[in-house]
Amino acid sequence: MPIPTLSIHGRIAAITLQRPEQANRLEPQDLQAIAAHIEAVNANAHVLVLRVEATGKYFCSGFDINQIGHHVAHSPAVSFEKLVDTLEQARPVTIALLQGGVYGGATDLALACDFRIGTDAVDMFMPAARLGLHYYESGLQRYVSRLGVDTAKRLFLTAEKLDAPALRACGFLTDLVSASELAARADSLAATLSGMAPLALLGMKRNLNAIANGRLDTRQLASDIARCAQSEDIKEGQAAWQARRAPNFVGR
Repeated sequence: MPIPTLSIHGRIAAITLQRPEQANRLEPQDLQAIAAHIEAVNANAHVLVLRVEATGKYFCSGFDINQIGHHVAHSPAVSFEKLVDTLEQARPVTIALLQGGVYGGATDLALACDFRIGTDAVDMFMPAARLGLHYYESGLQRYVSRLGVDTAKRLFLTAEKLDAPALRACGFLTDLVSASELAARADSLAATLSGMAPLALLGMKRNLNAIANGRLDTRQLASDIARCAQSEDIKEGQAAWQARRAPNFVGR
């Protein structure tokens, strides 16, 4: 069965789910593959943006329900929770491209990304309570920090399905476009992000996530601020602004 692939073009990388005939559900081997792809991207200092996308009608139907009990009981090297946490903590800025349904654990996979662009065909639901499954800690925290406790309760406790306008209204989607506009909007956002000063871009992504999770390291924040203030990039940014030209950042 096809496992997710990784492609890198310049400053932009993409992980692509490739099991459309099963609504891109995730098997244990997929978790290992995605974790390895994230590790490879983290090690590539040139990459500033990571896209997470899928083939077919659906984005992802989450982790294979038939594997849930076995997966939890056997403590695999890459658990679903560990994978999603790894995606949230990825060094590059992340964009989820949601062309269709987002179900179960895939909702948390999307929430772990910094941006979520969806089309009118997107809907989502979280069936944990219907399956007798108590969701893991970091997933509950992401739902509450991204969507608020009232929306988190609505989704977790009722397993209600929300359509694209409702997902945009509650903040699950950061952008809602037509299907024909999805690729162009994602390309435009990725190009914008990849044109920013790397030290400031990645430092603020990391610190914003830490604030959202209530785990801000103030020493790390101060270090990141000082590093940017003394960087070549801030000088280049100021010069480019004054000259009304595009900056040429080097990440130093």
